[in-house]
Amino acid sequence: MSNILLLEDDLSLINGLSFAFKKQGFELDVARTLKEADALWADGKYNLLVLDVALPDGSGFEFCKKVRQVSKVPIIFLTASDEEMNIIMGLDIGGDDYITKPFKLGVLVSRINALLRRAKDFGSEDTILQSNGIKVLLLQGQALKNEELLDLTAAEYKLLCLFMQNPNMVLSKNQILDKLWDSEGNYIDSSTLTVYMRRLRMKVEDNPSEPQMLLTVRGMGYKWNVVD
Repeated sequence: MSNILLLEDDLSLINGLSFAFKKQGFELDVARTLKEADALWADGKYNLLVLDVALPDGSGFEFCKKVRQVSKVPIIFLTASDEEMNIIMGLDIGGDDYITKPFKLGVLVSRINALLRRAKDFGSEDTILQSNGIKVLLLQGQALKNEELLDLTAAEYKLLCLFMQNPNMVLSKNQILDKLWDSEGNYIDSSTLTVYMRRLRMKVEDNPSEPQMLLTVRGMGYKWNVVD
């Protein structure tokens, strides 16, 4: 059974989501303010967070930043805004998905199930990925470069895992988006993926302007080039 924390101040939406989540067999805690969410939150207590962006005492982005200091729990943002900068900001600080209001409950539930499956897949492999001086400890959810811990967002970590699990293989942009995020609704586009690739290169490459590991294959996609 999955435990979900919902941070949302709209009572009618809370009622609808509570009904839908419980019907799916999820255990649900509800917070209507950042203060309430802080009181409920504990690392390891929840399998997934659903965060509204606009709250009476701040923003869901603030709570996400705080959670990401200690946890890689999957996070979905709910918001009335579909501005590209807000989408990029939400993903850049560690969000895993983003859905704009109004939305169909079935779509949100399917995205939640997809994120829970992916989180389980990433956490269940008792292996270490290692190449190019980069080591990923899948059980701990950590990545290291030359034994130094890399400060990756949850999305950057999953992107790195995907590449290292498919060494020397060209992955198309659609393959990457389908694997890491639900393509339903096309809320993420290739330009957002480009932002992630640039940020990941900044963290793993010795010279990001002349990448040796995360290569762009023109007209095809990207690949993890194993050089050692």
